[in-house]
Amino acid sequence: MQYNEKQQEIMTAAEILFANKGFSGTSVREIAEAANINVAMISYYFTSKEGLMEAIFQERMSTVTERLESLANNTELNPFEKLEVLVDDYINKLINQHRFHKLMYFEQRLDQNPAIMKLMSKLKKTNGDLVTRLVKEGQEKDYFKQDIDVSLMMHTLIGTIMHSYMNREYYREAHGMQDLSDEQFIDDYKATLKNYMKDLIKSLLSNERAKN
Repeated sequence: MQYNEKQQEIMTAAEILFANKGFSGTSVREIAEAANINVAMISYYFTSKEGLMEAIFQERMSTVTERLESLANNTELNPFEKLEVLVDDYINKLINQHRFHKLMYFEQRLDQNPAIMKLMSKLKKTNGDLVTRLVKEGQEKDYFKQDIDVSLMMHTLIGTIMHSYMNREYYREAHGMQDLSDEQFIDDYKATLKNYMKDLIKSLLSNERAKN
């Protein structure tokens, strides 16, 4: 579903509040004030606060699905190149949309919104099936080994990226990068993280027999 500019503004305002205060701790009036609209517009566009939350999850997660579908149908990249693009995309998305991923983490931990949990489960399955398709292509072409647990591979990828980003200030201090501007640090950090995760995924998937 395509959302117009005003809907996007409302969704962004709500996402910030939900990430900082939680879904139950945020009122419709607070969202309306943050988006500089009247309360009735939320009902008009999204029916309810729950509908607004579902729209945020649908919009943010469906972009991943679209990207995975594009990669799965790509005939120019080899399987390793596709996974390198996947790593780049996930890191860019998790860092650029860190508020949404904070919100998603808390929703999963609290497990108090059945509609959101059902939507997340559906979208995760769709995305997981597409990643499995990428992995199977690599196996069929003898790039990847056969005994791959795709679910654990994705947990490793996403979990490592999220944990690393949440502890980025520790990384910054440990590597003596306090003198860098925030923008310089994030650029350096993203590049290092991308290279590390690509090496990690390759080590998990590589068919050693095919290399020899």
